[in-house]
Amino acid sequence: MSLESNTAYNILTFFILIICIIILYVGFKEKGFKKYCFLMVFAGGIGNLYDRIFFKAVPDFIDFHINGFHWFVFNVADIFISIGIIFLIFFEFLNLRNKDNSGNK
Repeated sequence: MSLESNTAYNILTFFILIICIIILYVGFKEKGFKKYCFLMVFAGGIGNLYDRIFFKAVPDFIDFHINGFHWFVFNVADIFISIGIIFLIFFEFLNLRNKDNSGNK
């Protein structure tokens, strides 16, 4: 790895660490199930960050092929991030719908 790419890699890794800290902070401020969604995203982020720091790569090892369909290769940390984000988006849509319904009454 050249010096420029190593520096860029380290800067990106530091940026990911900052994002994980922010997600952890927001997660602890939330209440109910949303808190657990943020903590799932945080856990997945820390898992990928660990791999990035200690192995200099994030190994993706779950590979699905169904007939001619090939899904992206991913790992367990990616599953946690994806599920947490999907639930957060779902709850945000529910929250927006409830606000719209309460304003029309």
